[in-house]
Amino acid sequence: MLIPTYNERENLPVAVHGVREHVPQADVVVLDDASPDGTGEVADALAAQDPQVHVIHRKGKEGLGAAYLAGFEWALERGYDAIVEMDADGSHRPEHLPALLEAAAGADLVIGSRWVSGGKVVNWPVHRKALSVGGNLYVKVLLGMPVNDATAGFRVYRAAALRAMGLQDVASHGYCFQTDLTWRAVRAGLLVVEVPITFVEREIGTSKMDGDVVTESLRRITGWGLRHRARQVRDLARRPERWHEL
Repeated sequence: MLIPTYNERENLPVAVHGVREHVPQADVVVLDDASPDGTGEVADALAAQDPQVHVIHRKGKEGLGAAYLAGFEWALERGYDAIVEMDADGSHRPEHLPALLEAAAGADLVIGSRWVSGGKVVNWPVHRKALSVGGNLYVKVLLGMPVNDATAGFRVYRAAALRAMGLQDVASHGYCFQTDLTWRAVRAGLLVVEVPITFVEREIGTSKMDGDVVTESLRRITGWGLRHRARQVRDLARRPERWHEL
């Protein structure tokens, strides 16, 4: 269970205790980016009380993607079969974990989805919902992915899937990291399953989503999409009988 943190000292104990309650067999790894509010020290205290809680102290705020890549490396080196991504801010509810892990028994990547039947968001302003729905629709159309919530951050990867996805050249650092890995999974022919969740807006602290995050995501996703469509056009030029696939 990978939980990245930056200034989440109040939320982190709740998240860790929730995981330990709902999935007692899970090991928890806190990936702290040198939080100035003392989150790292809180994580160390939790680890001192529970041998199934571990902490990776990173040098600074290097981005969500870099934190998860470090966590993946740690988990793969130790032979874990399933690796979970989960936010520390309370938006991802630990009570959904059993359903996600159950689905992972028959899938390569399981996404806790807000935008499938049964999924929903709580306490989001209209503009945030519109941004998420519109962004996911843009991703789905541009990349041609059969995934409704490619930007979601509550997910389970099988270890074999991570190894098949070519993580060594991942350059995404912000929230488009999630879309990047979803796209890699789809292109690798892996089975992606979406399980409905209730996403609850944080009550403590401030969101890390800002204009720079949105700009990076838009720029990278647009670039991937244009290259993808250009490859399709080249392929179809050689095989005109497949024009209906464009």
